[in-house]
Amino acid sequence: MKNLLFLLFSLSALIAPAQPFNQEIARDDTSVLLGKINKDILLNGTYKEWFETHYNEYQPNKEQLSIIKNKLPEYTITAFFGTWCGDSREELPRFYKVLDEANFPLARLTTVAVNNERDHYKQSPGGEEEGHTIHRVPTFIFYKDGKEVNRIVEHPVSSFEADVVEILQQENYIPNYQAVTTVSNTLAEMGLQKFQKKSKKLLPKLKKEAKSLSELNTYSSVLFYSEQKDEAIAVAKLNTLLYPEEAYTYENLGNKLYLTHKLPEALEYYKKSFALNPKNERVQKAIAKIEETQQEAKKY
Repeated sequence: MKNLLFLLFSLSALIAPAQPFNQEIARDDTSVLLGKINKDILLNGTYKEWFETHYNEYQPNKEQLSIIKNKLPEYTITAFFGTWCGDSREELPRFYKVLDEANFPLARLTTVAVNNERDHYKQSPGGEEEGHTIHRVPTFIFYKDGKEVNRIVEHPVSSFEADVVEILQQENYIPNYQAVTTVSNTLAEMGLQKFQKKSKKLLPKLKKEAKSLSELNTYSSVLFYSEQKDEAIAVAKLNTLLYPEEAYTYENLGNKLYLTHKLPEALEYYKKSFALNPKNERVQKAIAKIEETQQEAKKY
């Protein structure tokens, strides 16, 4: 019986449709890539101009390249990017330039293009981003022996060569957006219920790490559209405590509460946002819509 089940499982794996490679999706007057891709597709079509421009202009540090050549082949790398993203268009070609000049075998690199449409925000059709906290692109994740060692998020702290050397030499490299790393790790360790109760204790640490309100706002949106809505709302609430004088934190939270049909709570946060920025017509309309809905409900 076990042999039969194994045979059926093996056959189903063989006949399952493969994930499309170098998949292009037409969008308005251009196209975007989604899913796993290779360098060849970036040297063609609408991608060629920006890829070659940034690739050719970048001149890696030769001394640091010599260190990378010796140590980097022990690692595998996964790169997440978006052809729709300005940072990806600049940084991905530069990263490829470093790998090429360091003679890094590209078979050890997996490159994944993610979406920017709201319902699939920073997601790939194959789900390669799942469990990796991809909140900014590009993100370059370095693995050794199958375990993540470190990552470069959105852009290097110094330069690609310098950052990679720090990662390879395990010099306590700290990537950008450390506040998101702190919140993501804490959420994973505590679970949602404990996080909801104890996340305030993170505020002193986050006040040192966070550079802007957009860090946790963006992370909450990534969670929300990957069907982790309760986690997204918990992170958005934490961000209102981190930036209590910023109207957009309350609007962001209000939007997520509204979309999950928690209208009384959404109205509360919209009103807090409007009190800080009474010129915001979006919030004004959202308040009016909820109040109208509540009035209609009272009639029945």
